Amino acid sequence: MDSSTSQIEIDMRIPQEATTSQQVNMGSNVQVASNISRASDLLMAVTSSAEVNRMKISELASDAMEVLTKLALAQEPLWQCNIESNTEFLSDIEYLREFGHISASLIEIIKMVEVGDSQSELPINNSEFLMESEYRPVLATNQPGKPVSSESSRAIEYVKMKAFNLVQLLMDLEQWLLVFPNIVSRAKLVGVLSSTRVEGNYDGTLQVMTAEFHAPTPLIPARASYFARYSKQLDSGMWVVVDASLEKLFQLPSTNVRRQPSGCLIQEMPNGCSKVIWVEHAEVDNRMVHNMFEPLVSSGLAFSARRWVSTLVRQCEWLATLNSTSPPTSDRVFISQAGRKSLLKLTERMMRSFVADISASTENKWRTLPVFGAEDVKVTTITNLNDIGKPPGTTLSFATSVHLPVPRTQIYNLLRDGESRYMWDMMSHEKDTKEIAYIATGDHPGNRVSIIEVENGATKEIEIFYLQESYTDSNGSYVVYAPIDQFAMSALLDGSNPDEFAILASGFSILPDRPMANDESGGSLLTLALHITEEGATEDFIPPRTVQNILNIIAGTVVQITDVLSNNGENSVEPEQ
Repeated sequence: MDSSTSQIEIDMRIPQEATTSQQVNMGSNVQVASNISRASDLLMAVTSSAEVNRMKISELASDAMEVLTKLALAQEPLWQCNIESNTEFLSDIEYLREFGHISASLIEIIKMVEVGDSQSELPINNSEFLMESEYRPVLATNQPGKPVSSESSRAIEYVKMKAFNLVQLLMDLEQWLLVFPNIVSRAKLVGVLSSTRVEGNYDGTLQVMTAEFHAPTPLIPARASYFARYSKQLDSGMWVVVDASLEKLFQLPSTNVRRQPSGCLIQEMPNGCSKVIWVEHAEVDNRMVHNMFEPLVSSGLAFSARRWVSTLVRQCEWLATLNSTSPPTSDRVFISQAGRKSLLKLTERMMRSFVADISASTENKWRTLPVFGAEDVKVTTITNLNDIGKPPGTTLSFATSVHLPVPRTQIYNLLRDGESRYMWDMMSHEKDTKEIAYIATGDHPGNRVSIIEVENGATKEIEIFYLQESYTDSNGSYVVYAPIDQFAMSALLDGSNPDEFAILASGFSILPDRPMANDESGGSLLTLALHITEEGATEDFIPPRTVQNILNIIAGTVVQITDVLSNNGENSVEPEQ
């Protein structure tokens, strides 16, 4: 047996020592797990000396509301524009001048910056000074000379939803999780400290929460946070919803992020829409982020305000699609109105499953394949006993991310197009693939739910269908699919209950490799995630032959995508009109 073979054929059981090592390597994720699972600690802290703590949290939330309102409405010099990425970010010095407690040494630094005194020597490196500020986080991973990073962003969007409905969406935990599954892994309502006690009236509601935030790749650690969420009606048709971090009030398990006053200002508009001004501001420790994603994360775009408002816009588009009676576009199959609803409902579940499975959420126990050269290939086992929406038993989810020197739009058009699927899908090699029906889900021609048919090239028999959703916006692109056999597809088209069909979601997320406004240039960060069944797998064991198959599938898929994209553009797919 040669050395390469011996590296593949190994037992994937992880002994206690290896598990500990993995925890060290993914320290941020393990820390996050402790944070979210110990929400009871936060509850005890809040309820101990309840009235005193209630007053402290109330004052903190009230102050945060004032800060957020000012941030939402402020202009230069507090907010500065990054022309390259077309985003706004806070000036740290202006922010500290306005909201922080500034030390004497920092005042001298500000004065020198203002007068441009190039002859004076700054007492310390301006990017690493220690501020006497109530907003300075104390993170478990802080080390001398290694300050945490500050991330800030603001986004303004008009959303086709009334202001009150938006407030309800943000204050109701279940609705919040349903609308933002691409950002929020999980969350818990610890307690409600004040409310009107009138159902549906959130004016003055103050609640304590924990949440975990993620990006669409296992190589960016999830972020856990403890915070108070406060909603207030400022005027007729004007609301503010703000999150205020609680770490400085209570001795809580350390996190890798402290959110400064973040949230949104919502203004009712005459046409039934709302103007949303969203602000995200956080102090974070990004040292566990993979080098490939460091520019995107450190710029603040990976967890930016733009992601939140874009998701709200997407939610409105999806609701409009669900409520529309326009028939699907199809030359091959008839889809009833009931069938249309079934397809969309199943697609919605498929997307939620995909964004949950692809992330570094602590519910995903990602492990690195113990094979030289496959350090960025992650695998996790999922055991299903009661969810009828997924196959019973143990399934495998594996993922990896690669950098491609190709614009995001070009990759997206290739992967979403049914006619070109055979070019990169190893399971469709030498088969005929085509889109036989689709439902438009937005203004972009590529945003759609599709039925992809895979036909045997020799016998012309249909082998499988794929239910697919493709979606792109300014933050990233997704192509997500699940295989469905002929019997199940026929039942769906007739309007059968989509909850009765077990599916496994696989697909791609495509992010820009650096902050930029133009998706037609630059490179991309492609994350591939596949979810498969495996009879021989258990929660702590993966058969050696499966490890080899995983590597073959991932390597083959990436190679085929790269070959198509690098073939002088001959096989690139033009966007459909």
